[in-house]
Formats: sequence, structure tokens, C-alpha cells
Amino acid sequence: MAQFVGIIDIVWKGRNIPVEKGAKLKLGGLKNNPVVVGRKVGRAQEFTASEVDAVTVLERGQKFKELYGVGEGELQVQCDTGQTFVWDDAFLTEQREMTGGEGGKVPLKWSGGEPEEIVA
Repeated sequence: MAQFVGIIDIVWKGRNIPVEKGAKLKLGGLKNNPVVVGRKVGRAQEFTASEVDAVTVLERGQKFKELYGVGEGELQVQCDTGQTFVWDDAFLTEQREMTGGEGGKVPLKWSGGEPEEIVA
């Protein structure tokens, strides 16, 4: 029987960030845009950024500021099926936000260039 992605782990600047189910990964890189000229369609390439969306929780004794930083750093997205995506130039893009009453949910969103994919 085949195994499919079920668990995603995130490592941000060397620190494991536990995330809720439902993390999203959009891989950046070159994409084709259609260009219509008369009755023909061609393509023009464009580079798009990668995006990683995840939700973690604020734990007792943890500093809220530890989850955020303005600079770039290494981001790893590790799948339980053996794929790991690595960005050396990732950075957080959203403002600090926390929702109380449900474990102190903290949404995190990273952007970066094209990742390196490693398969174990």
C-alpha cells in the first residue's frame, strides 16, 4: 500500500516549529504565462516566489517574539514521505498575530525563492 503525505514538520532557523494539520506549500520557480498575439498563443516566463503557510501555538513560557524575525534564514519543510524542501533565503511575511481561546494559535507565512528538494 502506498503512503501519502500526512505529517509536515517545519524547521525555522534550526528550531523545530510544531504545526497544526493543514499546512500549505506553494513551490516557487519559473512559470509560463500565456501571451496572445493575433490568433496565436505563446508563452512568457515569470519567476514566482515560494509560499509556506502554517499555524503553530504559543506554549507556556515561550516568548512570542521567538517565532518572528525580520531577516532571512533557513526554512525546511519536511514531509513524512521523505521529501524535504529547503530555502536558504526564506523570510516571514505576515505581522504578528495570535488567537486566544484555541491554544494561542499563531499563523506563520514564509516566502522565498526556488527551494532545493531532497528525497530520503
